Amino acid sequence: MRPADFALVVAIGFLLGSIPFPYLLTRRRGVDLRTVGSGNVGATNVLRVSSPATAVTALALDAGKGGLAVWVAEALTRQPSLMVCAGLAAMLGHVYPPWLGFRGGKGLATTAGAFAVLTPAATGIAAAIFVAVVAVSRLVSLGSLSAILALPPLAAWFGASRVVIGGACAASAFVAFRHRSNMRRLWLGTERRLGQRL
Repeated sequence: MRPADFALVVAIGFLLGSIPFPYLLTRRRGVDLRTVGSGNVGATNVLRVSSPATAVTALALDAGKGGLAVWVAEALTRQPSLMVCAGLAAMLGHVYPPWLGFRGGKGLATTAGAFAVLTPAATGIAAAIFVAVVAVSRLVSLGSLSAILALPPLAAWFGASRVVIGGACAASAFVAFRHRSNMRRLWLGTERRLGQRL
């Protein structure tokens, strides 16, 4: 891995990840996501304060920028380790966008987009777990945690390389860390369900 290649893909990944699509989509309607709902700049908060169509668009764009970061790294370097670095950089860019004072989302959608390129079968099953858990519990945070924690073992099960599994472990730990306040509320039974008023 050449330092110049590493710096390039990380910079591109971070910049792509830092595009705050949920914020931009709601700002067009005069809403600042940082000051309404949960205050989180992510698709779940878009759903709380805007329309389902806008939330789905935000989710797709956030996932897309993660996938695009990995694809660009692949096109430039053909090195799996740098592809993983680009995906993780996009996740960090989403969570810490400099344009919003380093206050972004929790990283799940962008991580999913990156690993959909790196290990598609594992990511597909993790996404199905997310949908199933949310459908039953109506708790997005529980679905998010279930999916992200399932990603590393699923990647290993489907024969992903060591570097992809390692990246999945790092992403899983970081996204889970970003959900620490949700975990506290889940434990206390005070986490808000879909459709519940803020």
